[in-house]
Amino acid sequence: MTLKIGIDVGGTFTDFLVARADGGTAVFKTPSTPADPSEGVINGLGEIAESQGLTLAELAGEIETIVHGTTVTTNATLTRNGAVTGLITTEGLRDALEMRRGIREKPYDNRYANVKPLAPRHLRLGVPGRLDRQGREIAPLELEAVSRAARELSARGTDAVAICFMNAFADPDHERRAAEAVRAVMPDAYLTVSSDLLPSIRFYDRVSTTVLNSYVGPKLSAYLDSLTAKLGDIGFKGALLIMQSNGGVVSPEAARARAAVTLLSGPAAGPGAGLVFAAAQGREDCITVDMGGTSFDAALARGGEPQVMTEGEIDRLRIALPMLDIHTIGAGGGSIGWIDEGGLLRMGPQSAGADPGPVCYGRGGAQPTCTDADLALGYLDPAFFAGGRIPLDATAARRAIETVIATPMGIAVEAAAAGMYRVINNNMAQGVREITVRRGLDAREFPMVVAGGAGALHACMIALELEIPMFLVPRESSIFCAAGMLMSDLRHDYVRTHVARFDDLDWDGLNGVYDALIVEARAALSGDGVADDRQQFSARLDCRYARQYHEVSFPVALEAIRDRDGAEIATAFHAEHNRLYGYSLEEQGTPVQIINVRLQALGATEKPAAASDAYAGPDASAVLKGTRAVYVPEADAFDDIPVYDGHALRFGNRLAGPALIEQRNTAIFVSGSFDCAIDRAGSFAVYLKGREEVIEKGMPDDLIVEKTKERRS
Repeated sequence: MTLKIGIDVGGTFTDFLVARADGGTAVFKTPSTPADPSEGVINGLGEIAESQGLTLAELAGEIETIVHGTTVTTNATLTRNGAVTGLITTEGLRDALEMRRGIREKPYDNRYANVKPLAPRHLRLGVPGRLDRQGREIAPLELEAVSRAARELSARGTDAVAICFMNAFADPDHERRAAEAVRAVMPDAYLTVSSDLLPSIRFYDRVSTTVLNSYVGPKLSAYLDSLTAKLGDIGFKGALLIMQSNGGVVSPEAARARAAVTLLSGPAAGPGAGLVFAAAQGREDCITVDMGGTSFDAALARGGEPQVMTEGEIDRLRIALPMLDIHTIGAGGGSIGWIDEGGLLRMGPQSAGADPGPVCYGRGGAQPTCTDADLALGYLDPAFFAGGRIPLDATAARRAIETVIATPMGIAVEAAAAGMYRVINNNMAQGVREITVRRGLDAREFPMVVAGGAGALHACMIALELEIPMFLVPRESSIFCAAGMLMSDLRHDYVRTHVARFDDLDWDGLNGVYDALIVEARAALSGDGVADDRQQFSARLDCRYARQYHEVSFPVALEAIRDRDGAEIATAFHAEHNRLYGYSLEEQGTPVQIINVRLQALGATEKPAAASDAYAGPDASAVLKGTRAVYVPEADAFDDIPVYDGHALRFGNRLAGPALIEQRNTAIFVSGSFDCAIDRAGSFAVYLKGREEVIEKGMPDDLIVEKTKERRS
């Protein structure tokens, strides 16, 4: 078996990256099948087989690994189409799921309704039994009450059950005995036990996460059953891995038990992939942006690692499992243009999606979209979209823009399309600010790695808005997350609440917690087939100043914990607190308190070999396809600009903007303010005119020396 395949199921297309043992890659896209996403996966594998002159069974026999990102749990949550879920909790606390933390999301909006819980009140049942915060039993658990609650939930048609008791993080015994009682009554129900999923402090976070896991668990299990059966039918005998929200992969069995870890399954592969391409420019930091058919995802990576958050929300539902810090807005190729009540032009968040899609697809869409505007502005070739597989109807696109936007605003179609282009670019720039400026970081200090089928048409304007001097467009940008999946490692995250102050710290106790977590992690990685020498462990601590409410999560060297180096750990906490909030209390001597200890276990996987390309020199004239009339934003006018064959451009080739670079699954617009060069990794490095120094680390050594001499002279 010689092939590895990354598969990312999106709202409009399902993306495939096929990596061969010799480092060669091939990109494929096929329309998604929302009713059953596994059908789109098999359809895509069929297209890959046909392109190679193989039968589907012959292709399956060549596949060593499939890494798969799925939107099943995300869609189930966003559409509220998950399982009928019940909650068994401590008596008197069934409304904690609805009361949340007792803090209004919008304190000054009296009409802002609370989010509807995934487990309705009549399916939330309390049972007697209570532990204190040290895990000592205050009142014994009444198992008959648990069995009675399970029978009641079963009679009400419950498909999934969540068990979450107060202070169960300190001692899981009550929850585990309750789980046995529930399984005896409801053996076929999907069951989540909070002390297995999230054994940490904060009751609301734990109960919300546990219910969310049960809500999406049956959907994911059914999908994985369908997918594995279909793959088995075509003869696939390799390894199937599922992408997690934390940027790592797990086995299907682990994903079934902890379904909530896949809520950002697809986008989570992006930041890791971005770091690989940024490394060719000698960078350990980057911003990744991915503009797909429906959404725009922005994420940040620093110091060679994607940024992780340990608590967040999906559609206002609390989740406290580790996940990459990805900001998503409704801005994609299918985003619909409309005019609001005040007469202002808006783009999205509504999307035409895969069905019916943009007007120019000719599938029944009537509302003008971003893709229709891009076509009207000349950025897309109607005869070469998706390599010519999807012919675009430019006349229909212009008609829709005229009817919905241009005529009501009293402007020409071209001006309306340009306005749509500017508005969605501004929306996406604001999305990038959310993960930079809002977190105290300067976007200008990070290269931007651009992905998605539509992203590279808009990247120059986003970069200009944010004053970012350089961005990269990988050759695999149209299937960026699928590529990132093949670069991901197996990962398992563990957390334990361990409340202690640094000025009175029991180091033996802290090390004992990490010893226990490492034993558990080694067993999990060994079960995944990871050899001991490919297992790595990294630690984090959640700390806060004494009497603070919120804690700060930050990485800690395991060696510092083993060496009992409290000064090093405290210094790291003060620095992170200062970065996040603009101050620290180090000089005041305020005590620091540990709340949670965390461990991430990593099992290194075999990565596809990197392709290499010989230096071809700067001249790109041999791959010029012709010219096309295109809207140039800096001039606010159309101009005939050169169009290059992106597949034929080679390492070292350079071209001046404005220009277009076309590939089968994406196009890159280099606006008048930028130039472009092909770097060592084969990526399109687009940089502000006169700022060659920002790409030198990705260019040939002799060119770097030459440019350095020029600047010195």
